[in-house]
Amino acid sequence: MGQNLRTPIVSVMGHVDHGKTSVLDKIRGTAVVDREAGLITQHIGATEVPLDIIKRVCGPIFKGDTAGAIPGLLFIDTPGHRAFTTLRARGGALSDLAVVVVDINEGFQPQTLEVIEILKRFKTPFVVVANKIDRVQGWAPQPDQPFILSFKKQSEHVKNLLDEKLYIIIGKLYELGFSSDRYDRVRDFQKNIGVIPISAKTGEGISELLMVLMGLARKFLGKNLQYRAVGPGTGAVLEVKEEVGLGTTLDVILYDGELKVGDTIVVGSIGPPIVTKVRALLKPRPLSDMRIEEKFGHVDKVVAAAGIKIAAPNLENALSGSEVRVATDNVDEVVEQIKSGIDEVLIETETNGIMIKADTIGSLEALLNEFKKEEIPIRKASIGDISKRDIAEAKTIKEPLFSVIVGFDVDVLPDAREELNESGIKLFLNDVIYKLIEDYHEWETKQKQLMEKRRYETIIMPGRFRIMPDCTFRQSKPAVVGVHVLGGIIKTNLEVMKEDGSVIGRIKGIQEHNENIGEARAGMEVAVAIDGPIVGRQIKEGDTLYIDVPEKHAKISEQELFESMKVEDKETLLAFMEIKRRGNPFWGK
Repeated sequence: MGQNLRTPIVSVMGHVDHGKTSVLDKIRGTAVVDREAGLITQHIGATEVPLDIIKRVCGPIFKGDTAGAIPGLLFIDTPGHRAFTTLRARGGALSDLAVVVVDINEGFQPQTLEVIEILKRFKTPFVVVANKIDRVQGWAPQPDQPFILSFKKQSEHVKNLLDEKLYIIIGKLYELGFSSDRYDRVRDFQKNIGVIPISAKTGEGISELLMVLMGLARKFLGKNLQYRAVGPGTGAVLEVKEEVGLGTTLDVILYDGELKVGDTIVVGSIGPPIVTKVRALLKPRPLSDMRIEEKFGHVDKVVAAAGIKIAAPNLENALSGSEVRVATDNVDEVVEQIKSGIDEVLIETETNGIMIKADTIGSLEALLNEFKKEEIPIRKASIGDISKRDIAEAKTIKEPLFSVIVGFDVDVLPDAREELNESGIKLFLNDVIYKLIEDYHEWETKQKQLMEKRRYETIIMPGRFRIMPDCTFRQSKPAVVGVHVLGGIIKTNLEVMKEDGSVIGRIKGIQEHNENIGEARAGMEVAVAIDGPIVGRQIKEGDTLYIDVPEKHAKISEQELFESMKVEDKETLLAFMEIKRRGNPFWGK
């Protein structure tokens, strides 16, 4: 067979509604139109487009020899970028190449940025598809034409408009650290990202997309694509599913080696890895003869790269995103390797931190990476929906900023929902990682401000006030005088001190316009009832008095709250500290 190149695996990713599915449908549709049996192979979770179809779709623009060529392209058609975060091949990404779909009229969205961050981390070669060119104002569609030919037929005004929109995308990629250009202006796809304008609706540009992907596969992946046609298969679990008549099955993308009925396989699980025997391998029947009750055809053997459904006993606890491997006489070794791959991601520590739940091992890994980058501590990271047990555990976390559960693409189980409402635990749910981080930071900032505010309110702050002339309303028991607040805060039930440091009484009440108030701040003029002194003896009009503050409170005010104080409050605190430190220079330090 000469060089045995396996089909490259291509992930189609991008923001919701930007046309990922339509792009795949169009690629499929172009071939299915001819209704030739077996032209395009439907796999489980993937679609294989063989080389001869690509040649036909590309027509005159097809370049490249077919001897020893890549056999075609395997598109993973799991929704969203889930396939990408779910599928991990030995700590890297499973996809060989990726297509990032962007709506040319809407540009980059949060999910697009997230996708590009993931690709960057895994160093996966990708192209950007600028979809929906048919919606550019004034565009005259040329169905199924290469973009280059279609572009030539547009008016100057439309050409300029399209270029402007493309440059916004190219600019955004530059900000993210990538040099890019319209694909026909790119000389070296290893140094520049190609941006391909297409319309999944009219088919314009689809031929170039396939052409560029084939070129990338040849350039980047030649060596990596040589698979062992024999040898134990390795794959990644896309989904664990119940199928009528089959029980629990695994949808798997096999990316290396081969898999046969009767093989012993090891697959990751939350507990110890599962060791089982393949009972059946199933592929979807071609669309033309699909009968609902027999939607799968049986095969005896499958060779990478392919999407396949595996039926085997005891798969109930298998883990989405984990590895599945054929084991021959080395079962224990394979079990250990798969277990250590999962253990690296599942975290359980004694330290303080938040709790993270994700739908698959891959998404959990992506989440952990991003949260660690932000230096957000994690106490526990696990897989599955949020349960009562998770809430009970989150309740034990004492630090209020960490009594948080972050869930990526998971639900809250019904019995846990009630518990959650009563627990006071903050829950963040989303299927965009960056949104989860953003929301957590926003909440954390608000919480810190609230805590600071509460703290500020419980600390007794020094207050300074002057008794105004001709404002003695009562001389004693209690003395009632009009005062002008110079700085800080004065509150009821606090002790009053003179400038010589002697305490002469306690504030019984504060009134403004004959209304009782709890506190008065700088600039206010109020009547104050002071229990203890007699006006004319211990205090007199024109005196400056202070609120006496416990040493611990004064220390916090000076060391932690000083920066956030107003000028007059700072001056009051400094004057108060000076009085206190006359007899003891270390007071409040």
